[in-house]
Amino acid sequence: MKNIHLLGMLPFIGMLGGLPFANRETPYVLGMPFLHFWIVLWIVLTFFIMLTIYTFDQSNRDKEGERE
Repeated sequence: MKNIHLLGMLPFIGMLGGLPFANRETPYVLGMPFLHFWIVLWIVLTFFIMLTIYTFDQSNRDKEGERE
């Protein structure tokens, strides 16, 4: 498995692995309880991680020439 594909596991680990630690109600971040902020943060981070994987994955570059 390529290292770039291992990066795709990071959102899964961050979202589900971090929930027990982020399950707090008292600290508010941007007006949301910390758990809601944690979930929204990982949704945004997942977009950028998947964009990075798409950009650096060599198999996507090979397919771009076929579409034109």
